[in-house]
Amino acid sequence: MLDATPFDRLPHAPGVGYKPQHYADILRDPAPVEWLEIHAENYMGDGGRPIAQLRHLSERFPISVHGVGLSIGGEGRLDADHLARLKHLMDWLKPASFSEHLAWSTHDSHFLNDLLPLPYTVQTLSRVASHIEQVQDTLGRRMLLENPSTYLAFEESDWSEVGFLAEIARRTGCGLLLDVNNVFVSATNQQTDPVSYIDAFPHAAVGEIHLGGHDEDEDETGAPLLIDSHGAEVVDPVWALYTHTIAVGGEKPTLIEWDTDVPEWPVLAAEAARAAQVLEPLAEPVA
Repeated sequence: MLDATPFDRLPHAPGVGYKPQHYADILRDPAPVEWLEIHAENYMGDGGRPIAQLRHLSERFPISVHGVGLSIGGEGRLDADHLARLKHLMDWLKPASFSEHLAWSTHDSHFLNDLLPLPYTVQTLSRVASHIEQVQDTLGRRMLLENPSTYLAFEESDWSEVGFLAEIARRTGCGLLLDVNNVFVSATNQQTDPVSYIDAFPHAAVGEIHLGGHDEDEDETGAPLLIDSHGAEVVDPVWALYTHTIAVGGEKPTLIEWDTDVPEWPVLAAEAARAAQVLEPLAEPVA
């Protein structure tokens, strides 16, 4: 039976992806960060320093668990052993939120170290919905599903990406994780309008927002090609799109994602502070 609580129990405030090198800094002065996110696959063991540190942090901060290895969109069955390890983590950690990606990363018995896109077809919808229902039934809680960063579109798609995500949420009861950088990356690569994507998104289902950096390149024609790298500061156009997202959909828990070339804590905290400025409600007028 699913937990009847909302999609998340995270504060509508900035969070950051936790990295062990920031452990002491976070304990000493976490402001403005109010919650932390971990990658599930890094904490599926039974002991050692990583688990001990996570236990300690979970006593002070709400924790969001972000999965990268379930292959929700894969053609085969979900990996039962992986799902069991995930359930063990969720049972002892009792995080505020759990999310995964709308992507696939497995083929037969092979795991591909990437999050690959899907065509938005009737067959894909049925498969993804079935996998989400299995995850939610196993974990006993609702999950969030993240919109992908994409570099091409499939001709056979029956839905727009927003329409597909909305239908998945309606059919399964899951929530959505809105990655604003992914929206910007995909829109730039496919020459579509990111603002229209945000305006059409089902914001009532959003339990968490992600912000991250990307790399800039060119395709073979010289057109801009953005790579979702999580290895740099959030760029100004993404901040502008995020500000619009909050104006349209309301305040949401917002994560700064920085997974490669991870900077010193003050740099990450400054990115979180910028998100806090957007999230800060307008001051009440003086009577």
